[in-house]
Amino acid sequence: MQATAEQLSHLSIFTVLHTEALSLLARQTQIKGFQRGEIVFNEGDYLPPKLYAVLTGEIQIQKVSVSGKETVLRWLPPGELFAAPALFGDGIAPATAIALQDCEVVTLEKSALLEAIQSTPEIALQILQCFNQRLQEMHQTIHGLVSERAIVRLARTLQYTAQRYGTKKTKQGVCLTVKLPYQQLARRIGITYEECVRLTNKDLRAIVSYQRGGIIAILDASALDAISQRSAEGQCASESSTAMPSLPKL
Repeated sequence: MQATAEQLSHLSIFTVLHTEALSLLARQTQIKGFQRGEIVFNEGDYLPPKLYAVLTGEIQIQKVSVSGKETVLRWLPPGELFAAPALFGDGIAPATAIALQDCEVVTLEKSALLEAIQSTPEIALQILQCFNQRLQEMHQTIHGLVSERAIVRLARTLQYTAQRYGTKKTKQGVCLTVKLPYQQLARRIGITYEECVRLTNKDLRAIVSYQRGGIIAILDASALDAISQRSAEGQCASESSTAMPSLPKL
């Protein structure tokens, strides 16, 4: 099934295109649906030379170390690009992409994208802006894994999620609009499941609340911000050390 011009208009890199141009691009697209938990592609898979973007739902990018430990690199909401090596690299997936919920992925032939860039160079700038943001996020992740305490990484991840995906006011407090189960949150910041439970229910007990299924509410935003501003100095010996994973440009 092909995408429509309306659907393509929601992709960040195509906001500069008018309806006629989007309609031409739509003819070169293909939409594929994935069920929750289904693998979009595995690390090491060959990726055809296409542009990949999330149309609906959400995708998780993760990498598995030699020891078998999984690290979540990022979550991709609708409108986000991914699988950069398919366009600009060797075509080999450096990480695994999994559907966090039922989702749709739209692909666009590379040749069609290049033609669109020739007629509208602003598209290239939008792509550069997207991957520049990813690079900055990667630097922050590396810095956090190397030099920051786990509780600081947890606080910053909650803040980032709130800013990126939004919040809603409830009786419990300001709830994140996306669910973050312990296992997913632990993989995101490079700690064990048990440590994530301890930090959330003990160290951050008066600051955030966790409900079954990954529903997280921020009870004290100021206190959470204070924790996120802490430096790595004075790191407790009791906190687990985490090896820095290889972070691909996805």
